[in-house]
Order: sequence, then C-alpha cells, then structure tokens
Amino acid sequence: MNAGLEARPQLSLAQIREARSLLGDRILKTPVQPLLGPAIEDALPAGTQAVLKLELFQRTGSFKARGALVNALSLSAEERTRGICAISAGNHAIAAAFAARAVGASAKVVMKVGANPFRVAECRRFGAEIVLEPDFHSAFRRVEEIREKEGRTLIHPFEGMRTATGTATLGLEFIEQAPDLEAVIVPIGGGGLAAGLSTAIKLAKPDCQVLGVEPFGADTMYRSFIAGSPQSIEKIDTIADSLGAPYALPISYALCRASVDEIVRIRDEEMIAAMRFLLEHARLAVEPAGAAATAALLGPLRQRLAGRRVGLIVCGSNIDAATFARLISS
Repeated sequence: MNAGLEARPQLSLAQIREARSLLGDRILKTPVQPLLGPAIEDALPAGTQAVLKLELFQRTGSFKARGALVNALSLSAEERTRGICAISAGNHAIAAAFAARAVGASAKVVMKVGANPFRVAECRRFGAEIVLEPDFHSAFRRVEEIREKEGRTLIHPFEGMRTATGTATLGLEFIEQAPDLEAVIVPIGGGGLAAGLSTAIKLAKPDCQVLGVEPFGADTMYRSFIAGSPQSIEKIDTIADSLGAPYALPISYALCRASVDEIVRIRDEEMIAAMRFLLEHARLAVEPAGAAATAALLGPLRQRLAGRRVGLIVCGSNIDAATFARLISS
C-alpha cells in the first residue's frame, strides 16, 4: 500500500530537527510510558509490549499545536497583521488560536454546529472569533470565503508541508525516546499527523512498521489508499469528530502513502472500550481519537502485532467531563 509516487513531497531529518529547534520551548517534549499491569497482560498476546506517547499532555491538549505553530511562525509581519483563519472540529481550532496568539495575530475559526463545548470554550480563551456552520462541507466553503474576503492566512487542519513538518517532530521525538519500537499505530483523520509522523519514523528507523487507524464512519484515507488517489466521503458518521475529515488532500495523502504501511479500521464501540480501558488501566481520560491507536491494538491488530514492541499515539484529550462520562457509560 506504500508504493512510490512520482514527484511526491519530501522531508528530511535535517528539516524536521530545524523545525523542532524553531518551536523551542513553545512546544513540550511529551512523555512516554509503558502500558503495564495484569489487565494489559490479559488483553494482549504474550510478549506484546505497548508504549504510550502521551501527546495529550501537549500544549492545547493535542498534537495539533506543533503544526499550527510551525505555520504561524512562518507568517510575515503583514500576514500577522491580517491574522489567520482555520477550520476544525476543535483540536486544530484550539491549536490555531494558540499559535495565532503566540505570534501576536488574530484568529477566526470555523467550527461545526454542535462542536464539543469544551473545545469551543478553549478556542475563545485563546482569543479566537468562532464562526459556526451546520456541516463540514459548508464549513470548508466558509473558511475559504473568510480567507478571500479578509485576507487572512489559512492554517489548514491537516494539509501542507509546514503542517507535516510540525507533526514530524512528534514522530522523531517518539522514536528517539523509544528507539526499540517495532511498530507504531497512529490515528488518521485528514492525515496531517500520520503524514509527518510516519515520514520521521521511516527516516530515523526504516524497519519500524507504521500502521494507521481510522473509524469505519470516516475512512477517507483508507479509501484513498485503495483508489490510489485522494478521495472524499459524503457523510461522516463517527463519535471521533477529530478524525472526521471529509476528504484527503494531495500532500498529506502522498506522504502517508509513502510511509504508512497499512491502514486498519475500527468501530466506534471499540474506541469507547479503549477509552474505558485507558481510564481504568493507565489513568488517562482521552477523547475518542486519543483512544483510536489503543483500540486498534486491542482489536484488529491484536494478533498481527503479537510479541512485538508497539508504540501507541495518544493524540489528544480535548473533551468535557459530561461527554466523556456519557461515552464511557454507553
């Protein structure tokens, strides 16, 4: 599934390290910890080791801060004056607001009606103006209108080389913290996280397998891999709104295609079970997307990764207490 593409975008380790240096202490080096205990031993085949990359402890509560800040730091003085715009179910919205504030720019963010109230509130705390739209397709159209009419710079939620370079810093950081990993499982929405992370891991450790995971109700990249080109879906149907990208785009698709070995799909029920599992056995309260990699290891990848040392990206935890409690109780 990772056949080569002509003229595909390129990233080097030097570029990734340069980006990490640019980010400096604005971005945290998030911790890594093994998933241990009798419940884990019972849930996984003998010899399987799971290592969590706790990116939920990143500034803004998700990995999105890395790519958003790389984009914001590249703005010219004139672009900062005009401000930025963004579209997101929440995590990128918060990150874009954070990044804009960090460089002294204003932010206007388009979100879907019904977005998690905690995420909307966090966005406003960072000073962003919120625009609500009824669905993701209309939201993407609206953010383009804002960009054109107001001259704002669009910080895309998953597409672009700067975004990929930002998420690549996470991949390089993880493989340096846990150099003996044999496989890494990464959630995929639009593919911005997987694009950069998988590229960095393959550059630093080519024999480490990278496996993507998507919900059945938002399997855009899975369909794109099968079709051999970026695809779109008409309807998003998953509790993991952070993974609900309506289409794949060329740069993130090409980088994923080159470095993600395979994509598996999971059901919402498996993510809920993994949320409960992480709460009970790792003391982590995560959003559905943050539990996706764990759900894949406990589910479709359980036997295939038996006996191996597997890295799990816990990508975020921007969820309010009431929604979290409702989901894990369902």
